[in-house]
Amino acid sequence: MKNYKVIVSYDGTKYSGWQKQGNTNNTIQGKLESILSKLVNEKVEVFGSGRTDAGAHAKYQVANFKIDTDKTKEEILEYINNYLPNDIAINSIEEVDMRFHSRLNAKTKTYLYRINISGISNVFEKNFVFNTKANVNLEKMREASKLFIGENDFLPFCSTKKSKKSTIRKIYNIDILEENGEIKIYIKGNGFLYNMVRIIVGTLFEIGQGKRENNIKEIFESQERANAGTTMPSCGLCLIDVEY
Repeated sequence: MKNYKVIVSYDGTKYSGWQKQGNTNNTIQGKLESILSKLVNEKVEVFGSGRTDAGAHAKYQVANFKIDTDKTKEEILEYINNYLPNDIAINSIEEVDMRFHSRLNAKTKTYLYRINISGISNVFEKNFVFNTKANVNLEKMREASKLFIGENDFLPFCSTKKSKKSTIRKIYNIDILEENGEIKIYIKGNGFLYNMVRIIVGTLFEIGQGKRENNIKEIFESQERANAGTTMPSCGLCLIDVEY
């Protein structure tokens, strides 16, 4: 038995997210597990560094799985990619320590959210960017983004109600760039809750448009999801890096 770490890229447009679900086989994890189970003729569980939303993407999703096979890692890589649909790919594979776990050992994750504000649809990347028309004050967004930095209870910035699991997360930095009518928002943290990135972006975007004041502190204090901004469409979201 060996433990393999893989780097996965996918266009999540057609999928119900990373995590396998009982009511559908149309998930990234489900596709990988099905192929690997056929490879070794037994059930295989694949672990991902994070559960990307339905319709969201990844350039650098890290996953791992344990299998017993005589195939080399190169042969395993070729086998998986041969059976994957063309919107999912394994970019690399390596054997790692049996104790390695892609989610539990992850120290930071970085997401990118893209917003095209020109009013002219980016037709060739429509699945990877949120197309709209808006006048945005980037400095207001940047100023508000500073209030997310550090360790906070992000309950009001997630789509799940309070549970036994901690909703405290740490954001290391948020970078907001603009080029040729497209806003790119990079968010790096030690972990993210359900819809957390999309709600943070939605809140900052509303501030940038002048639809709300910079009330980030008040939102944290209220601990109420209703006080935060909209949940941005999943198409603009992409997992771009995971660090260990």
